[in-house]
Amino acid sequence: MAKLSGKTVAFLTSNAGVEQPELTEPWQAVLDAGGSPVLIAPETGDVQAVVGDLNPASTFPVDRPLSGVVADEFAALVLPGGTVNADTLRTNVQAQNLVRAFVEQRKPIAAICHAPWTLIEADVIAHKTTTSYPSLATDLRNARATWVDEEVVVDDSQDWTLITSRDPDDLPAFTKALVDALS
Repeated sequence: MAKLSGKTVAFLTSNAGVEQPELTEPWQAVLDAGGSPVLIAPETGDVQAVVGDLNPASTFPVDRPLSGVVADEFAALVLPGGTVNADTLRTNVQAQNLVRAFVEQRKPIAAICHAPWTLIEADVIAHKTTTSYPSLATDLRNARATWVDEEVVVDDSQDWTLITSRDPDDLPAFTKALVDALS
């Protein structure tokens, strides 16, 4: 299948604490659909993944450091979860700026689990309907988003698409919505 032929998708993580299946399953879905995923992190080297937020898993080589990335190069942005990953990434000003650039260019953003924290800090989530790991519900409501407890939410309002899911159990629906949004 070449639904995403010629499309490059940015995967933005911190260098540690990314939930492995929330990185690898959407990555594989982009590859399977003929797209080109690119791993972006604040520092060069590797990204340390975890499973269940606590158990060290695989490492993945960073393709591009965040400092040299612009939204113009990509069709969409994926923000994998993991509590440490998301908590670290949301305080990174360059990450916030990249998220805002994707919104300004009306390009899809897909965020799972704790990843919407970065959307909150980038101040782009207001008036969007979203889901997330349940512990972020109050944070999202305080940022003027509408939080719902659903497997996947696709919000096309405000001229840009936001795809969100709750946790690794929702990955089949999340990856399908990501590929569909780019097809």
